[in-house]
Amino acid sequence: MGPNLIKQITDAIPDAAFLVDTALQITMINDQACKLAGIERKQALESKCYEVFHTNVCETGCPLKQAYEKQNVARDVRLEILDKEGFEIPASASAAVLYEHPGNAIGGVLVLKDLSRERAIAKKLEGRFKFEDLISQDAKMHEMFSLISKVAPSAAPVLIQGESGTGKELVAKAIHNLSDRRDGPFVAINCGALPDNLLESELFGYKRGAFTDARQDKPGQFALANNGTLFLDEIADLPQNVQVKLLRVLQNGEFLPLGAVKPATSNCRIVAASNKDLEELMKTGGFRQDLFYRLNVISITIPPLRDRKGDIPLLAEEFIRRYNSLNNKDIQGLSQPSLKLLMDYDFPGNIRELENTIEHACILCNGPEIQVEHLPLRIKKVVPQEGRRSIGESEADVIRKALTLHSNNREETARYLGMSRSTLWRKIKKYGIGNGT
Repeated sequence: MGPNLIKQITDAIPDAAFLVDTALQITMINDQACKLAGIERKQALESKCYEVFHTNVCETGCPLKQAYEKQNVARDVRLEILDKEGFEIPASASAAVLYEHPGNAIGGVLVLKDLSRERAIAKKLEGRFKFEDLISQDAKMHEMFSLISKVAPSAAPVLIQGESGTGKELVAKAIHNLSDRRDGPFVAINCGALPDNLLESELFGYKRGAFTDARQDKPGQFALANNGTLFLDEIADLPQNVQVKLLRVLQNGEFLPLGAVKPATSNCRIVAASNKDLEELMKTGGFRQDLFYRLNVISITIPPLRDRKGDIPLLAEEFIRRYNSLNNKDIQGLSQPSLKLLMDYDFPGNIRELENTIEHACILCNGPEIQVEHLPLRIKKVVPQEGRRSIGESEADVIRKALTLHSNNREETARYLGMSRSTLWRKIKKYGIGNGT
């Protein structure tokens, strides 16, 4: 392969690309790489790669060195390039060794992808749709974000209600992080995960000799959460005798560890959560009325994912980014057919189920997009039912919000939705989005 042909190939690559010899001297470089480095081609060809591209991994994690050492390809190595003005440019690098014949390396090729635009979009997304670790563009969720901001500074108990998987613990953490107790401990316990005979000692602790195996004092969760927040998940599963003791803590901050003679105190804020209807449990005697009203000073209800399906693309993008990092992949998004299936599925497991679905798909996907075949069978078997919002209506909502997210840039919106610009244009006309102009 002659130099002219190699030059044509590197110039055709849309990202920054250059070739080096075994001494890391640049032997070929395309215009995109010169532009990224802010250097003339002639000057670059007289330099070594680390003299042209000053990155945070040149000494400790050079992609070319990784490729040489592994005799393989280094893919999607995240790094920062320091430009002439001292600003950091986020980028990903992929490198491969070039061989004249097996066993005789003559150099390497490195491709750099500028991630500045991607990071800017991500920051825009976070600024508009992210609240602490909660992501949503739904109006009801943003009302909830506003309520959290208002109640967080107080010391009042909070009751969070919502189906399993809606993110009740994330809401509790947001309350803690926005409160004056943010520097104190955040302690979480699932009241339904422990047998009744262990739950009391876990919550209130015990003294040495309180029972056969109690060889030393053990502080409970209330003591550990002192000056912080105690999150009691699945509060509906508390047995009646523990409900009485919890009521006492809420009334005067006192509790009695097992085997203790004197009560202990805890200055912790109680945030409780339940996926069951506590008012219905009160009517049947399953939950104490006085405890409910002490817990329910501030009530927050998290809507299920099926009632805010416009959040599915946002959440899916966040989970794809997360599992790309964990699995060293570069999946760009969902294909349109796979997004349609997700939009038409009701997600009884809510956000937790969506995350598990995306993790499953990311493991199976080896291409740039998650396809239908990468989704779990339960998603692929979805059939629209009577009374369900149609795929077309859901799709219109997704397109409308994706356009807003990308400031009506159709090229970026089409890429985000996994469709061509012409397909996006047809759908905009079909649904009358923005008058189809």
